Amino acid sequence: MRPYLLKGHERPLTQLRFNREGDLLLSCAKDKSPTLWFSEDGKRVGTYVGHNGTVWTADFTLDSTRLITGSADSSARLWDVETGESLFKFQFQEPCRAVDFSLGDDMAAISSDPFMAAPANIHIVRIEADISNQDATPVRTMSSDKSGRVSRVQFTDLNKTLLTSSEDGCLRRWDVEVGKMVEEKQTLKTYNTERPANSAAISPIYDHVLIGGGQEASQVTTTSSRAGGFTSRFFHKIFGEEFGTVRGHFGPINAVAFHPDGRSFTTGGEDGYVRLHHFDADYFSTRFLN
Repeated sequence: MRPYLLKGHERPLTQLRFNREGDLLLSCAKDKSPTLWFSEDGKRVGTYVGHNGTVWTADFTLDSTRLITGSADSSARLWDVETGESLFKFQFQEPCRAVDFSLGDDMAAISSDPFMAAPANIHIVRIEADISNQDATPVRTMSSDKSGRVSRVQFTDLNKTLLTSSEDGCLRRWDVEVGKMVEEKQTLKTYNTERPANSAAISPIYDHVLIGGGQEASQVTTTSSRAGGFTSRFFHKIFGEEFGTVRGHFGPINAVAFHPDGRSFTTGGEDGYVRLHHFDADYFSTRFLN
């Protein structure tokens, strides 16, 4: 399983995102310019220039014509995927982090970090088909004052609710209509690694969980790659057993993602590299896949 090595960033990766069809891969990093790649062969399509800080997360519309990004420069931006043009800027007072389009792409959720006296907030904004009618004012803002940073947001239940994950380790469900938290989810399964886990993904075709992490970034120069645990680890989702590892990064792995068809995966590290792996035939024939 020889990977494609994609070098488009000078600073650590923060997120990797495939579009719905899986032909495009977007990498976000601390160097403020998200980069678009073809997922089949790793060819670079281009970059999206406009942010002035770390780009934490991104999301594609269902038809892959638009892109939304959340950045530490206190803004979220809408982009034209094909041309790279910045279509609209949502400006906030606090750094932005997590973004997600709703089903139908007519809304977006944007989280902002706690900053000074302000708590972590989740903003719901309308997304207009005609960009000339776009408004930056959120239609609803939900405060998450006890959770710390909200690292991920996702619409569920036909846009009726929103799931959020936070740095306090809790998964919460929010009622979008009334703007209140309705549930804190309980942990169902724990997968143990000897090093910090920074990112995880679930296979769309098998009961497999992919986890990336490694030694803390501040300690990277004091250890070898092997001792630092800079590996992608595969666990069985039900049994919780680790059954495979993939090495290659020279620092902690910050982002992992499965291709929508489950036949490949990608990792992004503190070393600034994206590694695109296509599974060998053996992966699909072993009995552990049951």
